Amino acid sequence: MRIPSGVPGFDELLNGGLLKDRLYVISGPPGSGKTTFCSQFVTKGAIDGETTLFLTLHESQQELVSDMANYEFGFDKAVSSGHVKVLNVFDTEAQRLFSSSSRSSGDFPSNVENLSNQLVAFVESRDVDRLVIDSTMLLEYYFSDDLNALIKFLTKLKRADATVVLISEMTDPSSYSDGHYLAHGVVFMHNYLEAGGMTRGVQIIKMRGTEIDCDIRQVEFTDRGLQVDPSTKIQT
Repeated sequence: MRIPSGVPGFDELLNGGLLKDRLYVISGPPGSGKTTFCSQFVTKGAIDGETTLFLTLHESQQELVSDMANYEFGFDKAVSSGHVKVLNVFDTEAQRLFSSSSRSSGDFPSNVENLSNQLVAFVESRDVDRLVIDSTMLLEYYFSDDLNALIKFLTKLKRADATVVLISEMTDPSSYSDGHYLAHGVVFMHNYLEAGGMTRGVQIIKMRGTEIDCDIRQVEFTDRGLQVDPSTKIQT
């Protein structure tokens, strides 16, 4: 089964949409559109009646809503109505919700195994359909003393009955982390500074189980969020 990404034009690059209940990584440099892409992703899920969660390890809900306020795809309304849940793992609400969904013990989130167990338990107990985690860089920091625990955590996410998108800060599309290898799909957002200004593009690096367009296609920031032009190929 496929689900719409919520980003106009993107689904045409992968034969009609993302495969449901899989793990994806959205990578790229700062300012390339990763957070906007994911905000459109969860908003589309909310519009379609799905349970959605945006989990951030560094931004507050207020900051994220403020960042998306100038767009017209409805993220702010979806959050204020409760159809999109935004949680920061350091907030008291997140700690309470995750703890109530798990039998694991230990401090949250200082115990990395506890973080893994509580998050997966929360996703499963709340029947979360779409989950965004921002970002893998901070996940890797928390799991830096036990990379096997990070791999186990990502493996658990793959097995959860949710479509999961991880945001990854990466400037080189040929430089891979554990998350990229474990993910079902990897999407890279490009920035090109040229004489005429900034050109942005999106490229599907890999996508298991479906035909894809691997070329870099043009992306624009519009009033309605990101817009992919599947007919315009960026020459590099």
